[in-house]
Amino acid sequence: MVHVIKNLPTLAVSLDGNEKNKRFFCSRRDKLRYPRETFALYTGKLKGGLSFNSSNLVSAFEECILFGIPQLKLSTVLFSFKEVNNLCSIALNVHCELEPVCDGESEDSDIVKENSTKDVYKLESSGKDCFMNLYTEKFDTNQPSSFLEETKNSVEDGILYLEELDEKVLSKRILKLSRLNKPKSALAIYKSMIFSGLKPDLHACNSLLSSLLRNGMLDNALKVFNSMKSSELTTGHTYSLILKAVADARGYDTAIYMFRELISSRNLRKQIDIVVYNTMISIFAKANDWDQAQKIWKILQDNGQVGTTVTYRLLICTFVRCGQNELAIDAYSEMIQNGLSPESDMMHAIIGAYSREGKYDSALNILQCMLDSELKPNARACNAVINSLGKAGKVKLAFEIYDLMKSLGHAPDVYTWNSLLNALNRANRYCDAIQLFERIRNIQSVILNVHIYNTVLTSCHRLGLWDKAVQVLWQMEASELPVSTASYNQVIGACEVARRPKVALQVYYRMVRQKHSPDIFTLLSLMRVCIWGSLWSDAVEILKFSEPNGSLYNAAIQGMCLTGKLDLARKLYTEMRERGLQPDGKTRAMMLQNLQTDSRRNRKRSFL
Repeated sequence: MVHVIKNLPTLAVSLDGNEKNKRFFCSRRDKLRYPRETFALYTGKLKGGLSFNSSNLVSAFEECILFGIPQLKLSTVLFSFKEVNNLCSIALNVHCELEPVCDGESEDSDIVKENSTKDVYKLESSGKDCFMNLYTEKFDTNQPSSFLEETKNSVEDGILYLEELDEKVLSKRILKLSRLNKPKSALAIYKSMIFSGLKPDLHACNSLLSSLLRNGMLDNALKVFNSMKSSELTTGHTYSLILKAVADARGYDTAIYMFRELISSRNLRKQIDIVVYNTMISIFAKANDWDQAQKIWKILQDNGQVGTTVTYRLLICTFVRCGQNELAIDAYSEMIQNGLSPESDMMHAIIGAYSREGKYDSALNILQCMLDSELKPNARACNAVINSLGKAGKVKLAFEIYDLMKSLGHAPDVYTWNSLLNALNRANRYCDAIQLFERIRNIQSVILNVHIYNTVLTSCHRLGLWDKAVQVLWQMEASELPVSTASYNQVIGACEVARRPKVALQVYYRMVRQKHSPDIFTLLSLMRVCIWGSLWSDAVEILKFSEPNGSLYNAAIQGMCLTGKLDLARKLYTEMRERGLQPDGKTRAMMLQNLQTDSRRNRKRSFL
């Protein structure tokens, strides 16, 4: 029996078989245009209470063939309705009633009583609720039953019935839902549009993609991305979104692999703009992978792209942060050649790069450009320039930048003071360095560190101010700073210059008690100071308890030859050869000269 909708004979319900195995399908008939044709729109298996599912679509289509009804393949299929009234009101926007019609009778005959025609059959399904799409296309009756699987897949994908078919209106809906952070609803409309042959606009697609990625739906985003590529709806912003998301979720190796696939395609390469390159550079900048960032820069140049300010800011900051100062300078030079104006952070970074490369004149030029542009250099940039000038011995310029730094409102820190002290030492102005140290020590806000102490110890060493050096060393120990072997070496060196061997030995023994291992510089300084102080036993003891070293023996032998201790020198020379140590040229020459002199004296004595 066929139940026909009374006030709309274009929809019907077919019930055949027994009560336990009934089939339901909606059909469409237009008597004027299609006198004997009905189009199957939906089928389902009835169970108690007229509930149905979509598992018997093929069987129902066979039923259609039996009645001579040509079938149409649907773009999408209804999966569930709660009421038949909802079916008709949603699908065709009309109120409906069901009228039973026997097989073979016309749809206009009245067979069932009037009360039964007004019954509403409730249709309950086990699937999710969705809308029916009226968009249909011709379906070959000889096509295999794989249509059932395709239909089920479209239903499971959440494809909706689109009452509105205007692409602009639907695109605005996708855009609005995406901005409201409702990616699932926006995705359903997008799928329904694609399934119905409609094309959303580019802005809506990118907004949907961004919403999916914000909510961690990367797999769905990749499907949308592939769909956009096939529809030629991608832009540089699209690629940027997906590449950044892939890098965050699956690592930048996967991102670079996807990027190389994109640029390998001639059609897609045209769509990749500078924004995509910037995204890839930022991915590697985040990982401090300067090598990959440089490769992207090279690809950008080979493809004829011109970098933007963002491009060069990423490159310069990444290279400087990774210690690749030359690459940073090259990127800055290219940016200037392209007529782009550097920003404040870029200028700060490039000042550091020039300073570390010893190009203080270029660093000064950038600093002056910042001042001319009414940009305020930070304290770090000023310190970098002062340090670079100090290494070059430009003391006057270094102190001018120091004055500029104070005029800009920056308080000098320990790095500033150490740079100024080093500048004075490089200029051999050791007394001025010691005076500046005393000024710094009187500033209560400055906490002296190891570097400042070591720098002033260098000044004391050069001047031979052993007492001042010892005083600074005690201050270091009293401040509970980690005193290194280098600090003790500077004090011993000051004692050497001042010819204070006993003080040097005291500092040495203090150093050993503090569990600091002396290095070759410590031992050489001690050896020289002991020889010049005629502390022969101490010199021999140092050789005895130290690791065998040719330089140490050479210094001892040469010093003893110069002071007339030839017997001790020959003894140490023999001991040196027995230990397998090689004397240098000066040691051999002095030993030969002293041996010849000694043999002449012996011959003269025997003659007399």
